[in-house]
Amino acid sequence: MAGAVATVVVAGGRGLRAGGQVPKQYRTIGSVPVLRQSLAIFASHPDIRWVQPVIHREDSELYEQAAKELAVLPPAFGGATRQQSVHAGLEALAALRPDIVLVHDAARPFASQALVSRAIQAAAAGAAIPGLAMTDTVKEVDGDARVVRTIDRARLRGIQTPQAFAFDALLEAHRKAVAAGRDDFTDDAALAEWAGMTVSVFEGDAENVKLTTAEDFSRMEAHELVRLGDVRTGNGYDVHAFVDGDHVWLGGIKIGHDRGLSGHSDADAGLHALVDAILGALADGDIGEHFPPSDPKWKGASSDRFLRFAVERVRARGGRLVHLDLTIVCEAPKIGPHRDAMRARIAEIAGVSIERVGVKATTSEKLGFTGRREGIAAFATATVRLPWSAP
Repeated sequence: MAGAVATVVVAGGRGLRAGGQVPKQYRTIGSVPVLRQSLAIFASHPDIRWVQPVIHREDSELYEQAAKELAVLPPAFGGATRQQSVHAGLEALAALRPDIVLVHDAARPFASQALVSRAIQAAAAGAAIPGLAMTDTVKEVDGDARVVRTIDRARLRGIQTPQAFAFDALLEAHRKAVAAGRDDFTDDAALAEWAGMTVSVFEGDAENVKLTTAEDFSRMEAHELVRLGDVRTGNGYDVHAFVDGDHVWLGGIKIGHDRGLSGHSDADAGLHALVDAILGALADGDIGEHFPPSDPKWKGASSDRFLRFAVERVRARGGRLVHLDLTIVCEAPKIGPHRDAMRARIAEIAGVSIERVGVKATTSEKLGFTGRREGIAAFATATVRLPWSAP
């Protein structure tokens, strides 16, 4: 058993070489901020107890948007160097007394759960880092770019993160470096070596690339489209009857009305239809299966909980929610004045941009139960991308 494991995710750099108007950790790959993807790797791992982000003080607003509703600790503020930022994260964790700490660069959002597990296991040695064997021939050159010698690549490794350490030993090494006036270590393994720790190497992951330049982002966007090439579409439908009341919940917002809607939860037909659409795209049952109306704990529940659950099911499969489209059928209330508010709220709950949410409304020309103003119906379509799997 590894003991209590924490992760420091380093996101304090400015990272402007990658282009764009914000530091690279807040740029998006497939509409999801890089930092959010990196934090989610560790927040969702069953053996990680704490995730400690370290950010630049000026990025607090960007961070709050990127990390919204993730199960992570409040961010620590980093320093002028990577070493100072890691030290700040370690000090923030000190009161929690973890046994093992992983240190990960936020600019590596594609680390796998298997790599994290290998890191935790390797930490038993006290200090361990993921590495990849070199496949290219490596030359040493002089100042005029002339070859000096060919280096034996069999003894070389390209080093990645997360790097894994006994927490107390790494914190002591950082404090020792501060006392010695050293703040120039570019990774924690180098600092650990300087402090006298023995560092071992375990198998890295070729997919665990670091995003540095604009070309890296373009390449990984294309890679993501290939990786998430299993495009699926699901449909959802829900209906609720009118009852006495003074408001309805639709599309995640409260709308004043001369009637209410009957339902075990808040009776938000729009969100319920979206939940079924997402679950349908995953072939993962329906809302009644996951949230049975016979269960009293869902009585009066806010339907945003159901939609977040469905979205997390997509993410748990390594997938991405691409688009949501909702049609509400009713004679009243009027949906038009609330359409953009619904789109914004649905986008917020689902963690996508508002451009990926469509909301439409129509009447049934006074036909059927909606035409007689007996209730409201909602139809939804969801499009998701999942990693390719064997048929």
